[in-house]
Amino acid sequence: MSHLLEPLKGAPDALMVCDNLVKIYKVDDIEVVALQGLDLEVRRGEMVALVGASGSGKSTLLNVIGGLDAPSAGHCYVAGNDLTRMSEEQRTLYRCFEVGHVWQQSGRNLLPELTLQENVRLPQALAGIPAGQRARHADELLEQVGLGHMGKKRPFQLSGGEQQRGGIAVALANNPSLLLADEPTGELDSTTADEVFALLRHLNTSMGLTMLLVTHDAGIAGLADRTIAIRDGRTSTETVRREEALAPGTANGASAVIGLSSQTHRESVLIDRVGRLQLPREAVERIDFNGRAEVRIEDDHVELWPTGR
Repeated sequence: MSHLLEPLKGAPDALMVCDNLVKIYKVDDIEVVALQGLDLEVRRGEMVALVGASGSGKSTLLNVIGGLDAPSAGHCYVAGNDLTRMSEEQRTLYRCFEVGHVWQQSGRNLLPELTLQENVRLPQALAGIPAGQRARHADELLEQVGLGHMGKKRPFQLSGGEQQRGGIAVALANNPSLLLADEPTGELDSTTADEVFALLRHLNTSMGLTMLLVTHDAGIAGLADRTIAIRDGRTSTETVRREEALAPGTANGASAVIGLSSQTHRESVLIDRVGRLQLPREAVERIDFNGRAEVRIEDDHVELWPTGR
């Protein structure tokens, strides 16, 4: 599918770009700003983890990127589609072809009255795929997720891990450009969670599938290509796996992002297009800025000092 409304912004290999994205919900007479000018870019074939406290905007961001919510302001481009300018018909086609969703609750991934095969065939049927083609594709996907022998079973006959594998197959039924996963291992024990994540990583590398995952699991976040922390509706820090781990003793402490080791990860503070940044919480707690900072611009760096020092 292609409903290109204007050229994709960002790096040439960017699949998804959020530019000053804003989402405001109205509850009764109160407006809640869930996203406050968020910037984010995800490259094709990349696996990115999103972390942050409850209410920070992670799930709202996934809903906007997935076409379930329309942005209030700013821009969000996915595979050439500007989600801020779509009609409802275009948004429906976008949800059908461009993105796949895997939810934490298995009940949102699989219809209980259908077999696994029927669950995977259903999105293809809604997309108008011929019956023979969708049956073959469903069988291929179930093989890929390790459930080729369970196609006739219904969800209640499967373990939690098997249900999530089935949900992944459903999400991939129409060959999406982007897979969105909201706490996909949140209800699984640690061993099963590792197995499901290993499957996601295999699909990411073997298919070149771009993935954006919300997680509270430090183990999963640590294995993603990048980990983005969201705070108060904005991207706050970015943690990238080092190509080579540092030798013992060459770095101290840990990333502020759910405890990732600085031996294996490098953390950066993200600066948006107008120069705003969020200092790590540790810096704000340890240094009394009193709401203001003196900025000193040196030849090759910028320093922030509490005013009056």
